[in-house]
Amino acid sequence: MLVYPSSIDLSSRTLRYLTGRLAVRREEIGTRWRRLTAGRQALLALAHLRCGDTYARLAPGFGIGIATAYRYIREAVDLLAALAPTLAEVMRVARTKAFVILDGTLLPIDRIAADTPYYSGKHKRHGMNVQVLTDPFGRLLWASSALPGSTHDLTAARTHGIVDALTDAGLKCWADKAYQGAGSSIRVPFRGRRLKRWQRRHNSTHAKIRCLGEQAMATLKGWRLLRKLRCSTNRITAIVQAVLVLHHASA
Repeated sequence: MLVYPSSIDLSSRTLRYLTGRLAVRREEIGTRWRRLTAGRQALLALAHLRCGDTYARLAPGFGIGIATAYRYIREAVDLLAALAPTLAEVMRVARTKAFVILDGTLLPIDRIAADTPYYSGKHKRHGMNVQVLTDPFGRLLWASSALPGSTHDLTAARTHGIVDALTDAGLKCWADKAYQGAGSSIRVPFRGRRLKRWQRRHNSTHAKIRCLGEQAMATLKGWRLLRKLRCSTNRITAIVQAVLVLHHASA
């Protein structure tokens, strides 16, 4: 088997952050010896998350078995996921912002046609629905747990308690037409073909504000593992939360 050096488009700050967390974790559980140091384990996890490399491809490069690579990466992901901010914590931060932007995205998964709950009729593919909150500049604040792709965005927002949290915080929120009927706290564009001129102007301004939220989607999809998930759907929430924590650590 041939092995070649490669690179990861992340800062050394991200690597140091994850290395420190893993080192603390090893001290807590009393780890005596492992095939990889905390730094190498962190690099392994980052290569998997950022580049989407499989366990089978990563294991030879790091001189470990596939099962060991799986355990090391899972440990790092679970450790990071436990550090992810809750919705309540994000609301306290969001109160200092003029408004927030809410949007949903579909994370593609490898499922067959029989897996109906995961099929999104809107995107015509199987995936998991994730709700994202960003600040007025499009910076990622929070990402929800993953729900089956057939879940409507408004249903997902209500399930996660986003609508109630925004109402309780008295926070203004911009969102697309999928959130129609969410309440006065979430502002959506006007629907219909025969709109008045002022309504069309409102929709145009609304779209310019809302499009900034697409930057957060690009931030998530910048982690290539999220572009095509091949793991169990039960693991996707932990992966999304781990990515969120790493993004905040490198910001």
